[in-house]
Amino acid sequence: MLDKFRFLTAGESHGKCLTAIIEGIPAGFEIDINSINEDLKRRQQGYGRGGRMKIETDTVEITSGVRFGKTIGSPVTLVIQNKDFENWQKIMSVNPEDYTEEKSFTQCRPGHADYAGSIKYNQSDLRNILERSSARKTAIETAVGSVAKQMLKQFGIICSSKIIQIGTAKEDFNSEIDRAREEGDSLGGKFEVVFENLPVGLGSYVHWDRMIDGKIAQAVMSIPAVKTVTIGNHHCYKMRGSKYHDEMFIQDGKIVRNSNNAGGIEGGMTNGEPLVVTASMKPIPTMPKPLKTVDLKTMQECQAHFERSDTCAVEACSVIAESRIACVLIDEFLIKFGGDSFEEISRKYCRK
Repeated sequence: MLDKFRFLTAGESHGKCLTAIIEGIPAGFEIDINSINEDLKRRQQGYGRGGRMKIETDTVEITSGVRFGKTIGSPVTLVIQNKDFENWQKIMSVNPEDYTEEKSFTQCRPGHADYAGSIKYNQSDLRNILERSSARKTAIETAVGSVAKQMLKQFGIICSSKIIQIGTAKEDFNSEIDRAREEGDSLGGKFEVVFENLPVGLGSYVHWDRMIDGKIAQAVMSIPAVKTVTIGNHHCYKMRGSKYHDEMFIQDGKIVRNSNNAGGIEGGMTNGEPLVVTASMKPIPTMPKPLKTVDLKTMQECQAHFERSDTCAVEACSVIAESRIACVLIDEFLIKFGGDSFEEISRKYCRK
């Protein structure tokens, strides 16, 4: 079965713009550009963000697929302009006559895509790897996910996220971040994303690649710097089955549970309980106090290249994760309840 909601993105960190084309949105869905921009603003906030956030104030432009605030059934195109492109026009030019070695570099940054990317794509200038592997592309992914969240919300499905831990701190995050900044270091952390009011039966158990927990894990794990993804109680490995599994009861004629250790998924499908996803983000690998590395041009040991970086971006990562998960959920929702228009899908969903 083909996916119902899919998208492609394009654009480099210091290029002219970031672009996304979303396919598969039925006609009649209300899309609020202000809500997209609010999510973009949330992605740029959070204690510990760096200098790029002072340059960019991300806003989206919808250039196709929406008329008078509603989708019309054709592909939806989103564009975010990179304001910093003004300072990089020659460096990021598409014209060969503008070639310059300015801002090129060959000193690999440990923890980044630099080394593996240079080998894979046979590139001697690591700028060609940095520009697309940069987390800057998550801005347009956040915009796409914001569209998905708006679609889900029209069926009563809502999401939220929160920070659980930054470094070793579970309460006073800012002090931990301040210390890392003063020492030229960086911090990771842990966050939680919750989606409520999901219907039973999104996903499937019949094939490994249709299990929704696998799709969610892949979507979140592929966010730059995310290293672990857990659905439900992440202490399951040390719990007995009698304590972990969520017993079922009848209350007012409905099936209810007193716990949600499964995190809303059983057998690769949503079970009607809140979807709870926890993820951990590694410390950002670009730091003012650079790590030891190798220069690929000279094959000599040196210090890693540094331009600018956040000290901590866990809060931003949680917003990106909301969007990534929303894309998986709306895709599965449209597979189960899909139609050519919002009205048709609403009729099917009401009869679920």
